[in-house]
Amino acid sequence: MRRRPWGCVIAAVPLVVLSFLLQENEEEHLKENPSLEEKKKTLWRLNQEQLGSESRDHLAAFKNMREAAPVLQQATYRLLAGAPPQGRRLLAAGIASERGPRGTYLLDTLRSLFQASSEAELDHVLVLVHLSGGDPAWLGQTAANISGLFGRHIEARRLLVIGGASGHPGSPSRGSACGARRAGRRASYALLMNFARNLSEYFLVMGDRVRCSPEFISSVSRVLWAWRALPWAVLEFSGLCLSGKVVRAGDLGRLASLLLFPADLPIPSLLSEFRLLLAQDAPIRFNPAVFHGSGRGSVAGDPCAPPEEEEEAASGEPDNPAATVLSDMMAAGSAPPQVAYVLNKECYSALSPVRGNYLAVAWDRPQRVARVAVLTGSEPHGLHLLRQGRVELGLGPPVAGHCGRHSLLGPLVAGRLDQAVFSEARLSCLRLLVLAPQEPWLLVRQIRVWTWPEEADAEPAASGEDAGPAPTRSAARQ
Repeated sequence: MRRRPWGCVIAAVPLVVLSFLLQENEEEHLKENPSLEEKKKTLWRLNQEQLGSESRDHLAAFKNMREAAPVLQQATYRLLAGAPPQGRRLLAAGIASERGPRGTYLLDTLRSLFQASSEAELDHVLVLVHLSGGDPAWLGQTAANISGLFGRHIEARRLLVIGGASGHPGSPSRGSACGARRAGRRASYALLMNFARNLSEYFLVMGDRVRCSPEFISSVSRVLWAWRALPWAVLEFSGLCLSGKVVRAGDLGRLASLLLFPADLPIPSLLSEFRLLLAQDAPIRFNPAVFHGSGRGSVAGDPCAPPEEEEEAASGEPDNPAATVLSDMMAAGSAPPQVAYVLNKECYSALSPVRGNYLAVAWDRPQRVARVAVLTGSEPHGLHLLRQGRVELGLGPPVAGHCGRHSLLGPLVAGRLDQAVFSEARLSCLRLLVLAPQEPWLLVRQIRVWTWPEEADAEPAASGEDAGPAPTRSAARQ
């Protein structure tokens, strides 16, 4: 696999930068965790032991990232169209756009977003657009075009267009012209996130060349509700490297600071490091994707425009490797739990499940799993779905259908789960766990598993700000 520039440096980010990012809220965290100071000292000691000489040369640059917060505090903004909402919304969809050699597809992206959403959905969302560029005429004309096409959304305070500046002259770029453009995009998204910190509960990162699936707001909202009490840093709703990432609004200050890190790194790489800094080892990605590239590829005539290649989820028919299926639930009929794992229309019915009941799949041999889908409830009305449940993946040799170690894949959302799996380990078990009693029935309609081919020992890396990211090869532990 080809190594990326700054690869040796960015590998050190989780050890170096964490101690600086955490200092912004040091007092609050120390109250919650008295051993945090000791952990930070340990991180620093490990960092000194592990950093190579080349990485140490760039340590000063990592330290400078701590100084980004004052720069953002001095940022100035102009309202180009619209006004901020009067209260916090559930979700802010943030788009940063700039003028390219062949224009922008921002208007197409906004049109797709609003056409895919109902009035009721839009009442919970703020679409925030940050326009960057030194041409006042272009800024004014673009804002006027947005106002003309989406005036009613601006009047309803669902759409806000801003321009911003950090108030810091920065240092002249010594790299390529494309490197300067990437730095400009990072600064634009940092300003966007800084402005959005108090406008919503969650923040959705979007590019300006994206198509939205119908009712994507409802899809995202249901997932956010199911994950509200679970530990996570970034949730992914597409295979695009930039668009479709959701973070908590409370983390936007630190993420914006990270984007101002003085290195020629694309935004997706920094988003991945941000996830690791907040102790989320692996991506959490949901299927089907609700955001897609515009299909135009890189903007013609603009060599610096990031590609929009999309990493597709494992598709086709599921594999469902040979396995033993067990359950401690009381069956409602004669069908064994195995029918839920057979790829047909039979369902496994259970009577009055209680908290702690399970349905476990123990594979005959360990598998490299790419995707898991668990469907409960009847079709098409969704009767007798599992109202509160989760899916776990297990390591180690199974004993009586159980593995020695289980880790969370995710909670069921409206009775179903469909997620990508990012794990270097070969997995041995899958477990559907009931989290609350329910009456009278539970229908487990189907469990679907996709695996990687045996010869696929590694996935190719990708680059670019809307290219599909190379899968993280570590178990998703929560």
